[in-house]
Amino acid sequence: MNINRVVLTALVSVLAGLLLTAAPALGAVAADQQDGRILYENSCSTCHGVDGRGTADGPTLESSGAAGAHFMLSTGRMPLDDPTSQPVRKTAAFTEEEILRISAYVASISDGPPIPEVELEEADLAEGQQLFSANCAACHNSAGSGGAVGAGLEAPALHESTPVQVVEATRIGPGTMPVFDQSTLSDEEVNSIARYLAYLKEAPDPGGLGLGRIGPIAEGFVTWLVGVGLLVLAARWIGEKQ
Repeated sequence: MNINRVVLTALVSVLAGLLLTAAPALGAVAADQQDGRILYENSCSTCHGVDGRGTADGPTLESSGAAGAHFMLSTGRMPLDDPTSQPVRKTAAFTEEEILRISAYVASISDGPPIPEVELEEADLAEGQQLFSANCAACHNSAGSGGAVGAGLEAPALHESTPVQVVEATRIGPGTMPVFDQSTLSDEEVNSIARYLAYLKEAPDPGGLGLGRIGPIAEGFVTWLVGVGLLVLAARWIGEKQ
């Protein structure tokens, strides 16, 4: 009996210690969700509904998760002044702390992916280039400069995207972009894509002027146009001399 009491006392002590350790963290999460709820109701509920189930002016957030909210808010795509227009990147309307709080609240009322933890150090750059070319370049351009996708819509340029935003976009599929879930691209693969896009921002231009990296066809046309223009000017100058 004494041994049982000792064991029971030890178990109670361990559980109490765990509760005391977890209580501050749980309290912080609850506080973030409460602050996020207030921010959400003031700035988001008009279009997405108080319960996040959407309205005539905005889609449901049932599958958004923290990743979806964080992506749309951190890229400035939300809040949107005109619900009928395509969301585009602009300066974020909230601070990063406010964005995290709103994201925590959205996560509590929806079922979607969390904000990812991106590890670029262990990502494969070569694999990232191959995966980007196979899955992303058709819309975003081989240089990540974006382009038209039809119906008056455009795939955005990716040069300003952070690695976290790149991974979030692949998991939530904003706008017309398809969702790339775990069955399509693993966490390691999306990290490799994020590393490749980070590399593009710093990659040198060994051929000379980068021309904004708008793609080989457009850059070739610019080169052709400038070259022909110089030839025409040279021919005119020679003709006037004669």
